Amino acid sequence: MKNNTYDIFTGDELKVAELIQQRRYQLLIHSCIYYALNQNVISDMQWDIWAKELKTLQEHYPNISEKIMLFEYFEDWDASTGAFLPISEDWVVNTAKHIIKLIGTVKKEPKRKETKKRSLF
Repeated sequence: MKNNTYDIFTGDELKVAELIQQRRYQLLIHSCIYYALNQNVISDMQWDIWAKELKTLQEHYPNISEKIMLFEYFEDWDASTGAFLPISEDWVVNTAKHIIKLIGTVKKEPKRKETKKRSLF
């Protein structure tokens, strides 16, 4: 996968292009986590927010959207589900597993012991 976003866009168009690309990756990876790996690290509400945002961006900026990576998977996407995205591709599964591992590592950190504050009075 070649990412030529930074060769094509500048300024405000680059910001839109980066957000479209970010949302596509997020929705694809989190769909894999949910549907293929039977886990969840974000809420359904967060997924829906990202999905609606991506759909709106793609509708408002079709000329940018079609030049961003993964366009072929999101071209006619209606934001209702990620089940039919290419969630079984090796790079997607590997990235999803890595995220699950990172989230698990964060959750397993021991809590810091609270220290009792001394009163000045």
